Amino acid sequence: MNTSLLHLLQLSDPTLPIGSYAHSAGLETYVQAGVVHDAGTAKAFVTEMLTQNLYYTDAALASLAYDAAARNDWHEVVQLDDECTAVKLPKEMRQASQKLGIRLMKIFQPLCNNALANQYREAVSTQQVTGHYCLAFGLYAYALQIPKVDALTGFYYNAAVGMVTNSVKLIPLGQQDGQEILFSLHSRIQALVVSTLQPNRALIGLCCPGFDIRSMQHEQLYSRLYMS
Repeated sequence: MNTSLLHLLQLSDPTLPIGSYAHSAGLETYVQAGVVHDAGTAKAFVTEMLTQNLYYTDAALASLAYDAAARNDWHEVVQLDDECTAVKLPKEMRQASQKLGIRLMKIFQPLCNNALANQYREAVSTQQVTGHYCLAFGLYAYALQIPKVDALTGFYYNAAVGMVTNSVKLIPLGQQDGQEILFSLHSRIQALVVSTLQPNRALIGLCCPGFDIRSMQHEQLYSRLYMS
């Protein structure tokens, strides 16, 4: 039996205990402003986040981290960490990325003893790098011998599940609505994965400023259920 599928399911499991459930990526602001208020607007939010935000940031960086791991290129990993920090303008998003990344490394280091991933975690502990979730995901995906196309599929799917779950809770929506939104995104995710296999490095950070603004506004909301 090929264990790469099992490795992928564990690495991309939305219930992995890294605290992702506590972050809405700005969705809470959109809901309180009345912009996202039903199944249709929730689907639009998730679609735009996947295609106009993650595609040019975290997913592309996870792909490049996977390639860096394949080359055992530590210098590239450090550069990607710097770029990831730079493109995350809202403070809450930078902090969320670091918290999730550190927790992911804490879980998988004992399970997957990989030199480059270990070096990344050590550099985080000495504050040489930030330690972003997307980069840790890419490093461990390679170390666990998960094919890149499958790793990116899991990465996008994990992000979509998180946003749909938060939509169900915040709007709120019925569970069936959430599953229908998620199912409708399958073909979109497949297309994004193909494009992300060889990301355009020059386009890293190209995203909609509206998402950043809403994330910054989240810090000042009167009441909050989520940390970001």
